[in-house]
Amino acid sequence: MLKHVSFRQLLVVAFLLIAALLAAASLRALFTLEQLTLQSRESADRALDLSAAAQSLTERSVAMERTARQSLVLGDRLLRRRFDEAAAEARAVLARLATQGVPAAQVADWRQRLEAITALLDGAPDTAFDRDRQVALEFRELDGVNAAIAQQVRQAIAAQNRSLLDTLETRRRQLTQQVIGAIGLSVMLALAFGILLTRPLRRLEKAIIGLGENRLDEAIAIDGPADLQLVGQRLEWLRLRLVELDADKSRFLRHVSHELKTPLASLREGVSLLEDGVAGELSNNQREIAKILRHNTGLLQGQIEDLLRFNAAAFEARQLRREKTDLLQLISEQVQAQQLQWRARELQVGIEGKAVQAEVDRDKLGTVIANLLSNAIRYSPPQGRIRIRLSRLAEAVRIDVIDEGAGIAFEDRTRVFEPFYRGAQQPPQAVRGSGIGLSIVQEYIAAHGGQVQLLPDGPGAHFRIELPHAFKR
Repeated sequence: MLKHVSFRQLLVVAFLLIAALLAAASLRALFTLEQLTLQSRESADRALDLSAAAQSLTERSVAMERTARQSLVLGDRLLRRRFDEAAAEARAVLARLATQGVPAAQVADWRQRLEAITALLDGAPDTAFDRDRQVALEFRELDGVNAAIAQQVRQAIAAQNRSLLDTLETRRRQLTQQVIGAIGLSVMLALAFGILLTRPLRRLEKAIIGLGENRLDEAIAIDGPADLQLVGQRLEWLRLRLVELDADKSRFLRHVSHELKTPLASLREGVSLLEDGVAGELSNNQREIAKILRHNTGLLQGQIEDLLRFNAAAFEARQLRREKTDLLQLISEQVQAQQLQWRARELQVGIEGKAVQAEVDRDKLGTVIANLLSNAIRYSPPQGRIRIRLSRLAEAVRIDVIDEGAGIAFEDRTRVFEPFYRGAQQPPQAVRGSGIGLSIVQEYIAAHGGQVQLLPDGPGAHFRIELPHAFKR
């Protein structure tokens, strides 16, 4: 599936999915809030309506009592009509309360009291005062019923408020769970897409580091989005091209060296014949010229052999065989191997640092330390001191080799790692070096993904090696 989708398209899909989840959670929260607001408004309106109805019923009862007793005492029909109107309004209010949850028993009791009062209003004028006392008693009973209805209304409002609060709490928990679920799912999607996208990027990074470290024998194949696969294909093409160029260079050096060796051997043989007098006795000047020819042909042969040796070292630098190695022990072995050389010059070689385990090519790193130590011995004054310091940084290994010699001339510092370059400051009465020792050091350290540098903190030479990938294998 990923083979037909680009990195950009995957990012867009990831952002859209996460945005859709968060948007759905937000819309759900908004819809719930709207529902709760509407429900709260309806509950408040119902509570107000119930309170107003209960209050109105009480007021109508007071008006009914006043007009009823006045109509009995005065025998006024207008007052009786007002009582009937107030009674009708009270019945309407009671009917509304009945639909709002007031118990039917209380409604029936209230209606019975009203019917009894209405019956007492009709009768002979000479019984008016007796009926008035009975009406007064009935209205007191009616007030009790009104009070019970009012209490029931208050309980209904309280129950309605509790129900609303319970609903609010339930919706709050549901909304919290939905939001947490949406956030958790978004995080899981982000992690899934992150892993899905970073894996090919890590492989891409590893492939680039491999090319930088000249590990050209490892094929490059990047799985993932289509555009990253295309980059992997381009890197694989580059790797094959570098392998081809490296092979061409090696063949060229072998062919040139071979072609040079044959005429050089003939030239050396001819010079030897001349010196032996095969072609006739040589004069002193002729013998001096033959000596110069023999010396220069020897130098040329040495340079050809050095060229072949450096080419072989550069090729071997790409063939790393990493293994867990105790670097402190490796340094001690190299110091012990050159014990005769530094003791002959009465030098002191000190090793500083604690044991460090790292994934390196033991043989090649041993060659690096041996070359640096050999240079330090060669340039150190008699009875001088050489220090080799091993230290571990946060994500790297550092090796310092410091001597007390004359150091490297300023004009030679930028070229000291060039193949076949010999500095101006050579130790007295020492065999002139080939100029490839430090070049091999640089090749081997670069193959490990590290760097070697000459630090300007003389007076002696101070070489520093750093291997940043020693703990990432």
